[in-house]
Amino acid sequence: MRALLLIAALQSPADRAIDAAVQAYAGIRTARATFEQTITNPLLGSTYHSKGEFEQARPNRFAFRFTEPRGDVIVCDGKYVWIYLPASTPGRVSRAPCGSDQAGSLDLIGEFFTDPKSRYTIADGGAATVGGRRAQAVLLTPRTRDADFVRARVWIDPDNGNLLQFEAQEPSGLTRLVRITSFSPNAAVSPSAFAFTPPRGVKVVEVR
Repeated sequence: MRALLLIAALQSPADRAIDAAVQAYAGIRTARATFEQTITNPLLGSTYHSKGEFEQARPNRFAFRFTEPRGDVIVCDGKYVWIYLPASTPGRVSRAPCGSDQAGSLDLIGEFFTDPKSRYTIADGGAATVGGRRAQAVLLTPRTRDADFVRARVWIDPDNGNLLQFEAQEPSGLTRLVRITSFSPNAAVSPSAFAFTPPRGVKVVEVR
């Protein structure tokens, strides 16, 4: 026990926060959350804001239903990821296998806390406050070039390991900032949350 306490004392705040997050998310099988998102495109000089609700059933089912813009939906039913964004691309649904790069880019929370110490270089981002809550910022840089982001900053509640916010720069140059406004681990989630049927008359485009 004394050796474990000594090891913990020698860890950086970033390492302690990551360990707490890994432990917290390892025990989660389902989740419900609300979020706010800002996507910045430096090439176009544009900023896009959205918010909505998120449901998850591990290991491979999740659903984003946006309230702003209302009607946008991203669903992974365990076999395919369905992306329907009528606000920006009306008349089209994109479909990709769950194991594709497209699917991976949508599950950033899973990316952050799945064996992070072997996959990322971890650095301390300092103490912070997110939504009035104490947080520890952690910088993650992938060790390989096939990751879904080139760098990320995650803000973790140091008391319980919950993810409060993350900012990830994608290979395309887009920066995605997501703040988790509420989070309910192991909440009751209906299987129907992960079902999606393309609206009549909408073209389905296969993406690999």
